[in-house]
Amino acid sequence: MYNKACDYHRLLLCKTLFEMKVSRLVTPEGEKAQINISVRNLVEFLLREGDIDNRRGSVDPFEAMQEGSRIHRKIQNSMGPFYSAEVPLKYAIEYDDYILGLEGRADGLVLDRDENGDIVTATVDEIKGMYMDVMTFEKPVLVHEAQAKCYAYIVAKEYELETIEVQMTYVSLETEEIKYFNKIYTYEEIEEWFLTIIGIFKKWADFQFYHKKELIDSIQGLQFPYDYRDGQKKLVADVYRSIYRSKTLFMQAPTGTGKTIANVFPAVMALGQNLAERVFYLTAKTATALAARDAYSLLVEGGYEGKTIMLTAKEKMCLCDEADCNPDYCPYARGHFDRINDVIYEVITKETVITRDILLGYAQEYVVCPFELALDVSTWCEGIICDYNYVFDPNVYLKRFFAEGKSGEHIFLVDEAHNMVDRAREMYSETLIKEEILSIKRYAKSVSRKLTNALEKCNRIMLEYKRLCDSDITILEDIDTLVYACDNLQMIFEQLFKKEIKFGIYQDEVLDFYFRLRNFTAIAYQQDRAHYRIYCDFDEDKNFNLHLYCIDPSSQLQDRLRLARASVYFSATLLPIDYYKDLLCNDKDVYAIYVDSVFDQKNRLLLLGTDVTSKYTRRGDDEYTKFAKYIHSIVSAKQGNYMVFGPSYKFIEDIRQKYVELMENDFSEQGDFAWENISEIEREDSEVSYKEEFDNVELLVQRQKMTEQEREDFLLEFERQRDKSMVAFCTLGGIFSEGIDLVGGKLIGVIVLGAGLPQVGNERKLMSDFFDEYGKNGFEYAYLYPGMNKVIQAAGRLIRTKDDVGVIALLDERFRFSSYRKTFPREWNDAAFTTVDDVSVKLTNFWEKKS
Repeated sequence: MYNKACDYHRLLLCKTLFEMKVSRLVTPEGEKAQINISVRNLVEFLLREGDIDNRRGSVDPFEAMQEGSRIHRKIQNSMGPFYSAEVPLKYAIEYDDYILGLEGRADGLVLDRDENGDIVTATVDEIKGMYMDVMTFEKPVLVHEAQAKCYAYIVAKEYELETIEVQMTYVSLETEEIKYFNKIYTYEEIEEWFLTIIGIFKKWADFQFYHKKELIDSIQGLQFPYDYRDGQKKLVADVYRSIYRSKTLFMQAPTGTGKTIANVFPAVMALGQNLAERVFYLTAKTATALAARDAYSLLVEGGYEGKTIMLTAKEKMCLCDEADCNPDYCPYARGHFDRINDVIYEVITKETVITRDILLGYAQEYVVCPFELALDVSTWCEGIICDYNYVFDPNVYLKRFFAEGKSGEHIFLVDEAHNMVDRAREMYSETLIKEEILSIKRYAKSVSRKLTNALEKCNRIMLEYKRLCDSDITILEDIDTLVYACDNLQMIFEQLFKKEIKFGIYQDEVLDFYFRLRNFTAIAYQQDRAHYRIYCDFDEDKNFNLHLYCIDPSSQLQDRLRLARASVYFSATLLPIDYYKDLLCNDKDVYAIYVDSVFDQKNRLLLLGTDVTSKYTRRGDDEYTKFAKYIHSIVSAKQGNYMVFGPSYKFIEDIRQKYVELMENDFSEQGDFAWENISEIEREDSEVSYKEEFDNVELLVQRQKMTEQEREDFLLEFERQRDKSMVAFCTLGGIFSEGIDLVGGKLIGVIVLGAGLPQVGNERKLMSDFFDEYGKNGFEYAYLYPGMNKVIQAAGRLIRTKDDVGVIALLDERFRFSSYRKTFPREWNDAAFTTVDDVSVKLTNFWEKKS
């Protein structure tokens, strides 16, 4: 997943939220299109300089902005009757093909008049609140002064002034001490400086205008890159219609329907109609991100001129051994902002589909941080392929696009949307651990008495809750006392960070705690009983935990969806659709479509084994032996590669052992059993997977914590040519149960052991009770639907193309029940019940027909 500390540093130290917008190119006859940019964005983009440096503290820029606004108002109110505050200013520069519009708001403006009342000169005041000792400043900060000088030129131009004064007012946000810098410019001086700045910016404005024109022109003639499959043209039209009408669309689209390109293409066409500015393709998996990249590449081959970027987590982008943005150690952080604009321009003028490898190449050549480069380049792109977190997670979302609820003409395409329910619950939940508070208190003793006391107060309150927790789980109604104490603790942490106080070797641990504390406090103020439960319990290590648990994330997700013009949730498993509509948005006026499978059902045998179950009450040797017999019968029916999915690592290991025993006994009775040496795939750090070879079958077993290379090696086993069958044992809901394509006969059977229901636990019981309370079926919402989603995803590994043939066996007596089968896709209407005694006959008949 993510190194949240790295992402927090990235957000808290962000230099600029650059935004430049081209007005619609379709304008009334005789009118030119206009490019608008704020004065602040202009100067911060052009004049930024220096290092990326994570040692400068962790002050929330938006908390600082709010405090700065208070100071602004205080100073402005003290300046007397001739001082005008928050003066809006605009200026337009006309070029051959477009108009560049600048706009901003001067903090203060004083117009000096002569005895006749005519304005003869003026003073532009720019106020900056700083969390530092401003009395040590020897000169203004370059970008601050540049912002004021832009305002000064606009005022001087408007009033035809011969001179104008710029005043920089710096105020300490802690002490409220004020330091002034004043300078008078002649009109010629300020004009020369301003035109130089605008001249530097013109190449960026030119790029934005002409690229937008090329983009729209290219889309007008863009064709769908394939011949439409059955129903695919309607699918494209449904997506476009949802975008046009600014709706949220839920799409159940089985494998093979081409849902990736069927979403990307109409979204791109919407860009060409000026319905949107940018498309976010959101996914949780590398495989689906690559599919989106390939879809965009196809459109580029067809003439599409848009820019598309793939955003990758910081730790995967870092060119150093450790993601530490310290210019003393990282050459890519040192002087990053001195070089970054040159490389941005190179990338956006030379590349179209911008991947991680492309960005790393430019970052190494120009010696800049590749992750920051990616974020900056993204502001110039029409397509952004990234993880869900960058839009939906309140901690790591892209503030340059979504800060303070800033909305835009965006389109959200949410791939593998069945994953969003659990991911959203994780994003909008948080936990405090009493024992961790005590650990941080020990680290704080030598740093700050005030911090130590605040931590102790939080610990005492947590102790009171702990005394109430006399069972596995205790629900709390009111934690206001703790929230206020945490709020105070957070404020003390921030004061220390502003002073750049460190915690030695415990710095990372303290920062991690602070970020979770801040998230906990933010959620506590926002949560409501309609979507949350507050509870406490003890973990396996007997630590006392207090949880803010988001059971229904629909409200938080809806807040994010409002930042876009339209959104599409799509997946091969979004059934029952009402479950996902309830939990992924709270807008009732949404569209939902079901796309029929394009594959011939005769190429697939779907069996429901009704004489076994994975229920805990039935687990044991007899049941495991039945499962093993099923596997043996299915694998023996035809040579090929099979995947077996079980609910846990222990469960699949127990079944594997029974399967091995069954093969030993089977061959022993025939008198020709031959055991070959076990070959193990070993790694330097740990053994993560292994395979066993028998006379006519190989076994491959998924293990925990596999690296990316080990996952690739695992999948490469399906590519090998062999003269025997292979059975791969994997976990249901794990890394191999979705998002992989084994086509062309690489997989001929999927066997699912059990109904995939989540393990019974505190949170699941809480969830079940919650939905019962709100009139839903708690068992179905907490257990059945999440479990069956895993089953259907695993089964979907089999038929990926029209040429694939194979067997799906779902082995659990619960599949007889209508409540389970109502979650089945429509194309599963030919499912046949079977038992371990008659499964061989059904398999023989199927394979004989196919041969």
